[in-house]
Amino acid sequence: MSHDTVIRGGLVVDGTGSDAKIADVAIDGERITAVGEVTASGRTEIDGAGKVVTPGFVDIHTHLDAQLAWDPIGSSSCWHGVTSVVMGNCGVTFAPVKTEDIEYIAEVMESVEDIPKQSMMQGLPWDWRSYGEYLAFLDGMPKGLNVGGMVGHVAVRWHTMGPDSLDERPASQSEIAAMCELVDEAMGSGALGFSTSRTLLHRTPDGRPIPGTFADDNELYAFGDVLGRHGRGVFESAPRFEAAGPDFAGGRHEIEVLGEITRRSGRPSTFGLVYSARKPEMSDLVLGYVSEQNATGANLRPQTTCRAIGVVLGIQHRTPWDRAGDTWRSLRDLDVAGRLEAIRDPATRAALVAEANSSDKNSTGMANSLVDLSRLYLLDAVNPNYRIGPDGTLEAQAAAVGVSPVELFLDATDRSDGTVMLSLPVLNQDFDAIERMLSHDAIVMGLADAGAHVGQIMDSSQPTFFLSHWVRDNGFFSLPEGIRRITSDTADLFGLVDRGRLEAGRFADINVIDVDGLSLSGPEYVYDFPGGAGRYIQRGDGYDATLVNGQVFMRDGEHTGALAGRILRSTD
Repeated sequence: MSHDTVIRGGLVVDGTGSDAKIADVAIDGERITAVGEVTASGRTEIDGAGKVVTPGFVDIHTHLDAQLAWDPIGSSSCWHGVTSVVMGNCGVTFAPVKTEDIEYIAEVMESVEDIPKQSMMQGLPWDWRSYGEYLAFLDGMPKGLNVGGMVGHVAVRWHTMGPDSLDERPASQSEIAAMCELVDEAMGSGALGFSTSRTLLHRTPDGRPIPGTFADDNELYAFGDVLGRHGRGVFESAPRFEAAGPDFAGGRHEIEVLGEITRRSGRPSTFGLVYSARKPEMSDLVLGYVSEQNATGANLRPQTTCRAIGVVLGIQHRTPWDRAGDTWRSLRDLDVAGRLEAIRDPATRAALVAEANSSDKNSTGMANSLVDLSRLYLLDAVNPNYRIGPDGTLEAQAAAVGVSPVELFLDATDRSDGTVMLSLPVLNQDFDAIERMLSHDAIVMGLADAGAHVGQIMDSSQPTFFLSHWVRDNGFFSLPEGIRRITSDTADLFGLVDRGRLEAGRFADINVIDVDGLSLSGPEYVYDFPGGAGRYIQRGDGYDATLVNGQVFMRDGEHTGALAGRILRSTD
């Protein structure tokens, strides 16, 4: 008797936090059928000797809502061991939607998540109207990853209230009832929860806060009650911490409301939490409020990421000096090869340096640099270092060798043939603060934002950085605990049955990893979205194989052709 697949002799880390053990793993169809000594052969055999065998990683904060329609492997997530994703975060979703509102919903997604509207309009069929119909579209779509989603406040509120949804007035009881009917339909169809955005940073194309930002507590409680009646789903929020007021009272209220939602509904709530250099006390304060609420019966699971959230810059896309002068602006019309040729021309290079260094402002009265140069650091194309101290910034390195920052950048760009990039940390800049968050018992791994801010950031490589930096290199987490954090912990929060654990009977979402070989490439800017739009990607090394529902999906970083992903419904 043989099995479909056998992974031989790997160090099995099962996702529960239990000690690792050497074992074989047998797979038949979509399921794991044995973990231990497997004597029968496999029609496919994978050598796990010297490797770590884990459950597939579960990423609970993505915005792959559009991209998966034209990129069924879900890059860059697929290169970092991710096998299941949750979409529909931060209140922005594509359903429910009326025919006349399709373009507006796409515009809001572009404004909030930096996904090109042109690509969404060209790349999606837009042949659904209810959330259930949208899930049916996802179900029928070829995909390499398992995919589930939440229903978003923006779509629900705009569907019900139209332009009035942007007002600060509270929704009426009848409007709340109508919105709850839409959420009820979504949950009944299998949505994984409800998401909202409270932050003033999320804006419509005309600059106003998106629908739902000013929803009052009663409206939010009503949505939580819908989840409670269904007995499933997560309430996700992008909270309003940036305008919390004196003594952070507004921030505390955000946490109190989310806590009350969980007590009333019996359902968990998750929200984004990061350190901000502008409000250095914020993350610690919020963790204290979370502890207070959870001690009184709440179920709050704040999400954070394991490195700085940074804007990526470089010759491939945008540079800090794009508006410094005519020579810099002329580079915008060239491809990367043309830009490299330009910076290697002595006269052009001299003009670029002169314009960047001429003064604090250019002829238009605008600052020469788009960003604070003292915060930038270089990202090498091979194994980039994301934990840079003050001595490692672009400015500090330039001063050490007696050149200006722009000269150091141009030198590095020339030597690397344009592959070196720059990172500008904007959140989670302090690794000590990250350590404090990661140490908190309520924290869950999230905020990788795969599919979002495609021309600005590249954080979907989070699992590879987490395992290489926090587990392997620093030992902050043991290997079993590190794997638990990105498998069963995230899967359990969203009720993803039979995902996130490597046990007999579970779905065979599996990674075979050379932990010592885990590394990142640098971010790269490519033009592969519908309409020729561009985005950042980032690859990872060390993944021998990634299986999804029993089929080998990725092998040594390359797609095998298998597209065995399934829709993840809360009703399963």
